[in-house]
Amino acid sequence: MPAYLYTAKTEKGETKTGTQEAVDEHELANNLRQEGLFLISAKKTGREEKTGRPDFGFLSLLNGLRHVSLVEKMMFSRHLAVMIEAGLSLNRALETLAKQSKNSKFRKIISQVEIDVRAGQSFSGALAKHPAAFNELYVNMVKAGETAGNLEEILKVLSEQMDKDHQLISRVRGAMMYPAVVLTAMVGIGVLMMVMVVPKLNETFIELKIDLPFTTRTIISVSNFLKNNLILGLVGLAAAVILLRLSVKTKSGQKIFHKFFLLLPPFGGIVQKVNSARLARTLSSLVNSGVAFVKALQITADTLGNIYFKEALFDSAQQVQKGKPLSQSLGKYKDLYPLMIIQMIQVGEETGSLSETLKTLADFYDEEVANLTKGLSSIIEPVLMVIIGAIVGFFAISMIQPMYSVMSGL
Repeated sequence: MPAYLYTAKTEKGETKTGTQEAVDEHELANNLRQEGLFLISAKKTGREEKTGRPDFGFLSLLNGLRHVSLVEKMMFSRHLAVMIEAGLSLNRALETLAKQSKNSKFRKIISQVEIDVRAGQSFSGALAKHPAAFNELYVNMVKAGETAGNLEEILKVLSEQMDKDHQLISRVRGAMMYPAVVLTAMVGIGVLMMVMVVPKLNETFIELKIDLPFTTRTIISVSNFLKNNLILGLVGLAAAVILLRLSVKTKSGQKIFHKFFLLLPPFGGIVQKVNSARLARTLSSLVNSGVAFVKALQITADTLGNIYFKEALFDSAQQVQKGKPLSQSLGKYKDLYPLMIIQMIQVGEETGSLSETLKTLADFYDEEVANLTKGLSSIIEPVLMVIIGAIVGFFAISMIQPMYSVMSGL
């Protein structure tokens, strides 16, 4: 068990320092609270009690690799809003939620936020120290809620927005699941055929001394390579996947990948509507919370998944800062943003009801995404069947044709 060198304050405001053993900082804060002390800071001294238990370094590494999911943040926001509305202090609510969290990484973050808040820091300031869990959108909306005195309402809005985002992501992932499973199965069966079936047929061809056509020789060559270099092939495939994932994280890689999906029907329409829905909902929430409009545009741009939509909105934010209306700034990007969203924003600007207009647009595009993803399987299924049929037909003709030529010569 680690020992901590801590700094704490008494109820009278006096500062005290000392050392104490605890499992983590959250337990240390609880122990000190029972002594009438409030933890301000803590640092491990390096001295640990020998318990004789094995070192779970690997488990610690796995915990470190865990991330805080959208659903966990959504539930945190919803529960925190309910607790504050019920009359619990922010400190008490955070302490309770830290104990309830099953994600060790998130539990540690909430505990640290609770310690910072208890030490006198603002809730938004404490959250800003953990950008991996709470992005700029979350922090700025909480800050607006603290200023306006309606933190629980802002937390409800954040929870609702994350719920909508989760539904959007789930719909798109659900639509992609079927083709992903079919393609994976097709590749797996193809590898098995190449490694197990084709070599047997090749032995027959050699025994019969058949003159093989080019397509058959090509399939046999691929089969021999896979059979003799299966491990090398798997390593190469894994390396290709890793390189692809790393390239997608670079700006140039993102531009190629995101452009491909924008041009690929019917995914281009889904990408457009998902980003339009996210823009409308996020900007509506920020504007309604009182965040400065240009700042709200910049934060919203950061939440968009496609780099082209992101860059377009960042450029529009710069134009708005120079005095241009948002509808006019977005008008340059009609190839990205639908004409409807531009026209509706213009109406909202003219009538002074931009926040309500954006919320209506968000609901509309959410419904559009739902309808598109429902029909996606019916579009993809026949295309996949044609591709699979073509591959199976090519394989069958290439491997059976030599047998027919032998039989016709008998």
